[in-house]
Amino acid sequence: MTIKDLDPKSVWGYFYDITQIPRPSKKEEKIIAYLLDFAKKFNLEAKQDKAGNVLITKQATTGKENVPTVILQSHIDMVCEKNNDVTHDFDNDPIETIIDGDWVKANGTTLGADNGMGIAAALAVLAANDIAHGKIEALFTVDEETGLTGANSLQPDFFTGSKLINLDTEEEGQIYIGCAGGKGTKAYFKYKMKDVPKNYFWFKVQVKGLRGGHSGSDIDRGFGNANKILNRFMFSLTRKKFGLVLSQIGGGNLHNAIAREAFAVMGVKDKYKEDVRVKLNHFLADVQNELKQTDPGVDISMESVQIPSNIINKKVTEKLILAIHACPHGVIGMSHEIDGLVETSTNLASVKMIDDNLIEIGTSQRSSIESCKDSIVNTVSSVFDLAGAKVTHNDGYPGWQPNTDSALLKLAQQEYEILFGKTPEVKAIHAGLECGLFLEKYPQLDMISIGPDMTDVHSPAEQVNIPSVDKWWKYLVRILEAIPAESTEAQKD
Repeated sequence: MTIKDLDPKSVWGYFYDITQIPRPSKKEEKIIAYLLDFAKKFNLEAKQDKAGNVLITKQATTGKENVPTVILQSHIDMVCEKNNDVTHDFDNDPIETIIDGDWVKANGTTLGADNGMGIAAALAVLAANDIAHGKIEALFTVDEETGLTGANSLQPDFFTGSKLINLDTEEEGQIYIGCAGGKGTKAYFKYKMKDVPKNYFWFKVQVKGLRGGHSGSDIDRGFGNANKILNRFMFSLTRKKFGLVLSQIGGGNLHNAIAREAFAVMGVKDKYKEDVRVKLNHFLADVQNELKQTDPGVDISMESVQIPSNIINKKVTEKLILAIHACPHGVIGMSHEIDGLVETSTNLASVKMIDDNLIEIGTSQRSSIESCKDSIVNTVSSVFDLAGAKVTHNDGYPGWQPNTDSALLKLAQQEYEILFGKTPEVKAIHAGLECGLFLEKYPQLDMISIGPDMTDVHSPAEQVNIPSVDKWWKYLVRILEAIPAESTEAQKD
């Protein structure tokens, strides 16, 4: 059996097609071409804006001409993460999918169900001839994962609908009506390369086996951060007796993923070789005990390496270690309005040695309260400012304030209860959705977000639950068929 054999076949069939098309953020040309070809195949109107966003329009079915236009929205890029022992070129290779019981996952890479499932469901609606619905505008946005630039670039006249269903959440049976805003902060340490000292023991420490996950929806689950764990060990060696020196360092990759792996090549004075091994064994035991409930796969290895060609100057090494140690990571505050919702957080996402003798530290901050977002951005900035690093920020994006009086929400609640005999949860999410940006440009929008069950998105453990996809699809169809026609007065207005 392949995923094309799963039910609903239309959704899984399109999802299979999508897995065969490379679509990293900012490199969506191939999936855009696929969408435009799809529109031609079904004789549907399609257009593309300067940013690359695609809108495919399907007219109302007979008898539904007076139903308000509904926008089905998903983003077409995916997070590209893989395990270190996996060979995969995200620019050219298809995703290899695996059916594992009730779940679909990928072979050592991210699956791209975020947001490939949303794309697939929208295409299935556009291709269907057995769903009664008003006019559909399927909006496919680019570059959501690395800056929401597609949504940010939308022009106010690109679509016409007043009701929007975002297909980018990850819990079936839950309706999302709000999300956090976010901002990215980067710090740059300029270093000089120095000669390698004599009589040193050289070794490489690797942190691996962590779950990683989404820096928004998983930030409160207690998963380990490889950058913070590695730095804790390095910090323990900064006492003068060890004479710690650093040659290479790296960890994490994307701003919206919790770092799963990290490494450093370093040296200590020869006479402390065994002391360092013993210290690492004790440190590993401590970390495994700390994470035994949330991230039990954590492992830290140490191996001897050849003498490196040079080292990072000691002053920058010390400031780098101190700054990463002081930089906050994780939940900063919980909401006092919505039970269980993370209000504010920050993610120490990546440490990279880049061109021009620079070490780049990537972090991201989120909050459902704009002033709290600014505050945690300033906290992180202050840590790196004090360490003498150059700090930069991206433009960020706004949150989506919940509207509990939403007519679309009330309809969605009602139809879920009729279809499945239970009440759906209405929630806000700490992850970022494009809805806040849409609302800035289209203030009349009435929006909800729904999706199937997914876990460990933004990591190679990403998977989507098969039975939940079937329920989600039936629910989406039910909502589209149940939206009432506008009154004559409303049409005149």
